[in-house]
Parts: sequence; C-alpha cells; structure tokens
Amino acid sequence: MQFMAVTTQQFAEMLKQFEKPLQTGQIVKGTVIEVRSKEVIVDVGGKSEGVVNGSEFSDFSTVKVGDQFEVLVERAEDKDGNILVSKEKAEFKQNWDRIQLICNEGGTVQGKVKSIVKGGLVIHIGVEAFCPSSQIDVTPPKNLAAYVGNTYEFRVVKLNPERQNVVLSRRELVEAERSARRAVLLQELVPGDIRKGVVKNITDFGAFIDLNGLDGLLHITDMSWGRISHPSEMLKVGAEIDVVILDINREKERVSLGLKQKEANPWDSIESKFPLGAKVKGKVVNLVPYGAFVELEPGVEGLVHVTELSWTKRIAKPSDVLKVGQEIEAVVLGINREEQKISLGVRQLETNPWDVAHTKYPPGTMVKGTIRNLTSYGAFLELEEGLDGMIHVSDMSWTRKINHPSEVVKKGDIVEATVLEVDKSNQRISLGMKQLGTDPWEKIDDLFKVGDLVKGKVTKLASFGAFVGLEHDIDGLVHISQVSEDRVDKIKNVLKVGDEVTARVIKIDRADRRIGLSIKAANYSTEQLKEEQKLLDQLKPGEDLVALEHAFAAAEEKIKQ
Repeated sequence: MQFMAVTTQQFAEMLKQFEKPLQTGQIVKGTVIEVRSKEVIVDVGGKSEGVVNGSEFSDFSTVKVGDQFEVLVERAEDKDGNILVSKEKAEFKQNWDRIQLICNEGGTVQGKVKSIVKGGLVIHIGVEAFCPSSQIDVTPPKNLAAYVGNTYEFRVVKLNPERQNVVLSRRELVEAERSARRAVLLQELVPGDIRKGVVKNITDFGAFIDLNGLDGLLHITDMSWGRISHPSEMLKVGAEIDVVILDINREKERVSLGLKQKEANPWDSIESKFPLGAKVKGKVVNLVPYGAFVELEPGVEGLVHVTELSWTKRIAKPSDVLKVGQEIEAVVLGINREEQKISLGVRQLETNPWDVAHTKYPPGTMVKGTIRNLTSYGAFLELEEGLDGMIHVSDMSWTRKINHPSEVVKKGDIVEATVLEVDKSNQRISLGMKQLGTDPWEKIDDLFKVGDLVKGKVTKLASFGAFVGLEHDIDGLVHISQVSEDRVDKIKNVLKVGDEVTARVIKIDRADRRIGLSIKAANYSTEQLKEEQKLLDQLKPGEDLVALEHAFAAAEEKIKQ
C-alpha cells in the first residue's frame, strides 16, 4: 500500500469521519491511494478503503494516485471488509437536478456512447441514459458498434424521476441540422453543378442520393446512356458518387439528378461512328418477337429485324437463332439520330443466294436434292443450304393425274429434277420431274390405237369408274358403265386396287391426254366396236373423261336398243 503526506486540516477531517460512521447512500470525497488493473482503491475516511470499478471511469488509463472525486457509499463493508463505493452513482445523484432542469427546458446534453443494449445504446451524460435505435439517426443504423466510444449531442425527450432513467434522442438534432443544411443547399444549387452524394436508398425506378442534408432522385433513365435493368447494377447503398444537378424545385424541395450526363451523349456523333454499310460488332441484349436488340456500345443499340437474319430461311422468331449475351456481327442499314434508332442486318454479311441463282441454276439444269417438305400443291427440293426449288404436282408426271405429291415422293427422298424457271423478284425456283423424260403423248399414236386390247393394273377407284395403269406410265379410265354388260352400282363391288384387267381401247383424247378403256368390250366384235366408237366420238373435244358417266350411260342405252 502506498502512503502520502496529509495536512493537519485533512487529518482533522479524517478524524471527524472516523468519529462518524459512513452511511449507505452517503456521498463522500475519496482519494485514490492505489490503482489496480481493473479497479481503483480510494480512501474515503472510513475504517476501510473503498473500491471503484475501472469501468466507471471514462478513461481509466489516466487515473493516478492522489486523484480526488466524490463517491456514493453503496454498502458500508463487504465480506472482505472493503467499503463498496460508486463514482458513477455519485455523479448520477449529483447530476440528477441538472438533468431534470435540462429536460424541463427541452435542452440538449452531450454524452458519450458507452455500450450497446437491446434496442439501442447506453449513453453516459453524467448519469446513464438510453437512446433507442430509431432515435440515433434519421435512418436506423445497421451497425450500432460504430457509435460506441463516440461523443454526440442529444436531446432529452423523457425523464422518469421515480425510476431515475433518461431517454435521449439524437435524431431530432440531426433532422434539425439537415433541415438547416437543406435550406442552404436549395439556394446554392444550380442546374449543371456536379455534387458529391451518398447513395441512401435504391428502388426499382432509381436511387435517392443524400447531398449532405438534401435528398435528390437519380432516375434509372439518367444513370447510363446504355441499357440497365435495375439501379442495383450500378449503385450500392452507402457508396459515394458524383452526380449532376438536372432540375430543382425549391417549393417542393425536390432535386433531379443525373449520372450519365457527366459523359457526352453517344448519339451526337452516331453517323461518324457507325456509317451506313459499316460492319459492326455487338452483344445481343434483348430478344422480341420482331427482332433482336444489339448493343454496339454503352448507350447505343441497334435492331436486327427478324427479316434481316437470313436471305433464305424463314425464321419465325429471333430466339430460334440468337441468345441474349451472344456476340454477333452485323451491317448498318439505317440511322435515325432524332429517334435514336439504328437498323442492322445480319444476312448482309453473306452474298444473297438469289443474286446468283439465275446463273447458278439456269433453266434446263438438272439438279439433285432431298425432299424437304410437302404441301398440297407440290414438293420442296433443297438445292443448297437455305435455297429450295418447288416441284408442282402438275410437273411430276406427263401421264398421271397427281392429286397430292405424296403419291410420287415422300419427305427425305433423294430426287432428280430439271430447273424450269428462276423468279428472283419472288424468290422462287420452279422444278420439274417429268421434264427429265419424253412426253409419251407426243407419240401416242405409235403406242396405242382404238381397238387395241391392253392389259393393266387397277391403280385408283372413283365413284364413276377405275383408273388402270398401262405401259409407258400412262393411265386409262374404265367408266363404271364399261366394266360389265350387267349394271354395276358400285365400282368397288367388282374391282379393287391391284387387280389385273384386260380391256379394249375405245377412245384416245389427245387434248385432255386421256385414254378411255372398256373391260366389257374386250370380247366385242369389230361391228360392235365400230358402233361403240361412233357413240364416243359424239363427245365434245377436250371433255374430261373423269366426267364421262352420262356419255357412257347414253352409249349403253343405244347399244341395248
């Protein structure tokens, strides 16, 4: 234990204290006689020394032997014979009247943040006070630990003398300070100024920037000349940024801010950067049903219309061939600076196959390819990647009536054909299969004559008769009236597809390229055939034998008569 010299007067006061025992709750003067690692031993004039916890000092490292301060006696003696005293409680008791006066006047007090408790902070203002989290700042802080150890001004908002507790608020003072700064800023700000600010809050439509007391709105459309989906792509809460003052409404205290305005508008020199016909590179940033938007540089996008993706392929939607984020090349087709639009084309990077189709596939050229698709009127033959020719049903056979291309070809077949016509304006190439061979009707008189007995196979049935396949790939028609001497109500009752039949040629119609046959006339005499021929010759030239039902019926009636 360390000792120090005392004056006669001090010694006398100490004697008086010995004469009068210390009482709990009494405030006495204490003198530091020893400083330990976590506590201070003080002489309070009693039989024993008092102990003060080191946490009661604002700066424990500065406490030294000889320091004097008042303490409150909490208990005369503990089990070790020490007197329990508190420096803080002495200050609290002495300062209580002052705190009540401040509170009644609505005054402010300076306090040091001591620690974090549930719901807020403990503030030392001579006594321990409480500041709720919601009252620490304008917006409740997320990190209370950043305030511990710092000293701030507070306003006393609630005082309970019975419980001896104090509630403080810093928010009111901060708001008042911000209001004063806001009024000054509103007068100082000029459109075009560049000011520093801190990102206070982020929404879907923009961000609120704290300009040191005044909040301004940075709209998403003023963040970048380029495309952004959400402000969080560019900003983070708490980040410090430089912004441009765009507009000020002093009455409503509203300020519009800009970020992209710190840089030149890329559309101001768009024609020199991207001249017509130039080949450019960009990234696909959006796909819509009618085309793809391509970013050429931040703030500059061009549109590739779906029709400009390929010369030959019919692309239903851009997403069939492109993906967002894909890097592509294109050609500048048009620029509208006022509307900030650029038209782009991808197919222009390659030669239009239709520009050379007439020289590559002149009429008469024999081609070979795969049947890619069938329609009701013909088949599409792939000549090369993206270039098809069409074989119309009428150009599939010289002799047969083809109702659907599936009667001759199917999808995936390898087929040869002849180029008939190239229509560049309508992008059509007409092909023919029958043109690979000679038209048998040009020498029909050498192949068939009226009266000839022929054999063939039934290829098709109709309500009016049956078609029979003859030699040289020529079909003949047996009308229902020419099947039998007996009346036939339904052709299917006497014939079926695939039946081998013997018939007599009773008519050759060169104009309509039809041959009329008669099964029942296979055994007719020469006179009967001549009579039959006379009746058939009465038909109008060019009349389709498919419609011969009434003519054959009339001929049959005359023969019977």
